Parts: sequence; C-alpha cells; structure tokens
Amino acid sequence: MIKYRHIIFLCVACAMLTGCDVLKNFMSRDLEEEDFIIGQLYVDEVVKETPVISKPRSQSQNQNRTNPIGLEYSPSDNQALYQAINSWLGVPYKYGGTDRDGIDCSAFVGTIYRQVYGVTLHRTSNDMLRDVTLIPKSQLQEGDILFFTNSKGKVSHVGIYLKDNLFAHASTSNGVSVSRLSDTYWQKHFYKGGRVKK
Repeated sequence: MIKYRHIIFLCVACAMLTGCDVLKNFMSRDLEEEDFIIGQLYVDEVVKETPVISKPRSQSQNQNRTNPIGLEYSPSDNQALYQAINSWLGVPYKYGGTDRDGIDCSAFVGTIYRQVYGVTLHRTSNDMLRDVTLIPKSQLQEGDILFFTNSKGKVSHVGIYLKDNLFAHASTSNGVSVSRLSDTYWQKHFYKGGRVKK
C-alpha cells in the first residue's frame, strides 16, 4: 500500500511540474505575442518616396565643393557625420535589423550617434524621446534627431537632420537614404526635433 502511495505521489508531482512548464511556456509565448502586438503600434510604415540620395559616393566622386554624401560643402559641416552616413547609404531596411545586411531606423540613428558622437541612445524610436530635449522645426541643427509619427499617431520613425531641409534615415522603401523634410509624407507626420541631452 505504501508503494502505491509513493507512485501516486510521484505521478501527481510529475503532472504538476509538467503542468507548470506548460503554463510557463504558454505565458512566455503569450508575453512575446503581446510585445509583438504592442510593437506594431510603433513599427515603421512603408512609405513610397523618391529619396534625394540613396547610394554611397566613392572618394573619386567627392569634389572640393561637396561633402562626403554629395551635398554642397560648408566649413561648418561635420565631416565625420557625413562620412558615417555615406558608408551606410543603400543598406536595406529591415525591421529589428542592426547591421549592413539590414537595419531599421532607430538602429541606424543609434549606430551613427555611437560612431560620430560617442553617445549611446535607447534602442527604439519612441524610447529615444527620453534621450533628447524636444525642439521645434525652426530650430533644427545638423545632427538633431527627427521624430515622426505613423498613421496611429505613435512615434515610429527617426532620422538625423543634416541641413537645407534634408535628413538621413533608414527608409522602409529605400533603405538608408537622404530625404527631404518637405516631402508630403514627412511633413505631415513630423512630430518634433530632438537635441540629445548632454
């Protein structure tokens, strides 16, 4: 009789432990799906646009009158910024991507900021709002971060302001490229500029 009690106890214990694992697996999968659903509120939208610049320039293409990505040269241009952006031009967009096989907008901005300014930013575009002091469009300067909302009204896209109404970003349709802030979509969805806190 004692043996049967031990066997029954072991069976019940095993069932409980197995049940806990099943419950844990279910909960972790459910949480992952919830994160995915929440993440979709902030995901970049596919935007069809014609970029101003979408391919890197070789050194032989660079003339004295233009900076590394081909914009008119100014002594105040941050050459390191333009060189870093030029090295990423044409890399395809990939949601969640962080390297030259594919990169998303916030990873691109974060990479450039680490490389050029030695600053580590939050990973997502929405979280990057915590890294900056918000500024109006009229006060934008080279290197400021631009924040854009999607059709759900959530901050879902970031880029780096250059000059003359141009900004660099990882575009869903063109990969890393330079676009005009006055483009219809970007003008409509512009939220704020942000200057990284020191």
